Amino acid sequence: MKYLIFILGLLVVFGLAFLASNNRKNIKIRPIIVMIIIQIILAYLLLNTGAGLVLIKAISKGFEKLLDYASQGVDFVFGGLANKGQAPFFLTVLLPIVFISVLIGILQYIKLLPLIIKGIGWVLSKVSGLGKLESYNAVAAAIIGQSEVFISVKKQLGHLPKQRLYTLCASAMSTVSMSIVGSYMTMIEPKYVITAIVLNLFGGFIIVSIINPYTVTAEEDFLDVQDSEKQTFFEMLGEYIMDGFKVAIVVGAMLIGFVALMAAINSIVAMIFGISFQTLLGYVFSPIAFIMGVPAGEAIKAGGIMATKLVTNEFVAMLDFSKITSQFSARTIGIVSVFLVSFANFSSIGIIAGAVKGLNEKQGNTVARFGLKLLYGATLVSVLSGTIVGLIL
Repeated sequence: MKYLIFILGLLVVFGLAFLASNNRKNIKIRPIIVMIIIQIILAYLLLNTGAGLVLIKAISKGFEKLLDYASQGVDFVFGGLANKGQAPFFLTVLLPIVFISVLIGILQYIKLLPLIIKGIGWVLSKVSGLGKLESYNAVAAAIIGQSEVFISVKKQLGHLPKQRLYTLCASAMSTVSMSIVGSYMTMIEPKYVITAIVLNLFGGFIIVSIINPYTVTAEEDFLDVQDSEKQTFFEMLGEYIMDGFKVAIVVGAMLIGFVALMAAINSIVAMIFGISFQTLLGYVFSPIAFIMGVPAGEAIKAGGIMATKLVTNEFVAMLDFSKITSQFSARTIGIVSVFLVSFANFSSIGIIAGAVKGLNEKQGNTVARFGLKLLYGATLVSVLSGTIVGLIL
């Protein structure tokens, strides 16, 4: 049965992407099939093999250590604010972002991270059939963040046609920043966070290849990455510390606003319809949850969590999900967890458009115009990743 649902899921995802395609005749089938096979193999290796288990345990242990180191700095500054035996969300989940941001800065400074990003990007360009810039951007967005990645390619932003700009932005919205991966791992199982990052990387190329197909000529296929301004080591540390702290503050502020707003909306909708707003959204999203492989009896609740991520952000959805995981089967937990690990939500449209506009106003306006189509494609990437996991689990 799960194989039939998987096929149905693929057909629905590809069908929805095809409906939004701007050049259906130019869709290249072969790279799409190759990348789907790669996704299935990688998901199987990560979730169903001993080697995958060892790898995931090693990565999660590494992030646990990083969070432990981060907690020492947090405790030194804020230790007296927490009540004994309690762990405030901001201190334990958000502030460790500062330390992980510093590590990313150090790897950037010693030129190791750019080397890794370019290497993986080159391999991806061979598999996906897309340009070097698109492949570099997809990997870089997953490591340095959806806003920061555009700084590294700002020399080329003004010269990019609409099609290539869409691909860059879709990659940024479909992935998550490495600096907040550790925070996700405190709310959902690390193996699903890691699996989602890998699947979304290929899923972004698959969906873009259908929605936004184009051919990059040899003359256009070059990579001109912006080097960061020359700084001393300690200047760089200061910059990345402040960047990490800003991310933590921004996420914290958004959580306050969105959680409060959801509580208010839930209360109002419950008074009018007798059910919460999330349950109402759950009915809308339940067919999507079902074609991803969620059992029918759990589809409404799972759909409510998925919808929460779309209308708020992944942090709010993960917080809600972590409170009710006992109500779901292991299969549903895996599918929904993978779906949640991306930046595909309405607020990301403004974040990405703002980041591009800060570097090139004309291109920023272009991004704002195709913002909804961007979210549409990035959401299909999350659905595709969840469908792949539904086949494997």
